[in-house]
Amino acid sequence: MNSLFPSGNNTFYIAEVGQNHQGDLDTAREFIRVFAYEGADAIKFQTRDNKYLFSKEAYESPYTSENAFADTYGAHREKLELKSEWLKILKEDCHKNGVKFMSTPFDEPSLKVLDDLDIDLLKVASFDLGNLPFIDRIAKTGKPVVISTGGGDRDQIRSSVELLLDNNVEVAVLHCVSEYPCEFNRLGLDNISLLAREFPQCIIGSSDHFNGILSGPMAYVKGARVFEKHVTLNRASKGTDHSFALEPEGFRKFVRDTERVRHMFKPKPDSEIGKEEVFKKLCKSLVARVDIKLGEQITVDHLTGRIFSKHYVPVRESNKVIGSVAQNNISMGEPIKYSDFHAPHDKS
Repeated sequence: MNSLFPSGNNTFYIAEVGQNHQGDLDTAREFIRVFAYEGADAIKFQTRDNKYLFSKEAYESPYTSENAFADTYGAHREKLELKSEWLKILKEDCHKNGVKFMSTPFDEPSLKVLDDLDIDLLKVASFDLGNLPFIDRIAKTGKPVVISTGGGDRDQIRSSVELLLDNNVEVAVLHCVSEYPCEFNRLGLDNISLLAREFPQCIIGSSDHFNGILSGPMAYVKGARVFEKHVTLNRASKGTDHSFALEPEGFRKFVRDTERVRHMFKPKPDSEIGKEEVFKKLCKSLVARVDIKLGEQITVDHLTGRIFSKHYVPVRESNKVIGSVAQNNISMGEPIKYSDFHAPHDKS
């Protein structure tokens, strides 16, 4: 089985559109084009059958939020949904733009629609963590699964992940805090390390609702390799998720900075140290601060530094000169040359 998720230090970025398309097909297609270009590996939507998902009472309840798109909650949700017949178009757009098509099914009818469409990967939302009957149906599709752990305790997380693994599906487990937005001091990124230890068979990642980009690099350091971020075309748009989502430039920087992390730890080779361009131009050479006589032992008081148009003994090698014996008379202000000193341990 070919693995969808990365291995080793490689990464996978999910642009979570959610319902920020506001039920408009052209806007949803624009999300795919823009965020594929900005570095996403998958574009994620959400799929609901609201009349199945909500009880009649909940569906018909009044909705007076400033972000409401209708007077009742059911009608509000319907305004934000993508029509089932549009999903094939979005899948084709994703593939044309070189990204995976991904969605979160919130109910069984929606899961069937996505499975019939042969979606690339499925998401188990934090709301369904521990919902073993539903997770079992998701697992039986055989699709790779991303599962968020927001709001769940260890037993709920473990039982959910083990059920997926028992069905031999590929699983990415994402640390998540279910706060919208999530303040920086509530991110709890240490949990990523705990998940990595508990589920070594899974790729571990982060799904965060922080309104900045620093969470990506920090999560990578903790072991995350899959990253899910809410995205928007305009943070000022009407709706609850836009204000903490990343606009295209923010998402580009999120990917860029997270990708840079892996390259920040390897030390520079010793053979390159001290040969940097700045030292070639501005390297100080050791200079006689006073007259130094042949046979005299050189001390710190004998030396200072100056920049010349050519290089002599660099000041960083003063430890080799101090304590050595002068092999020549050196006048005050003259640069020290390697032939001017003889270290006591030098057998040449």
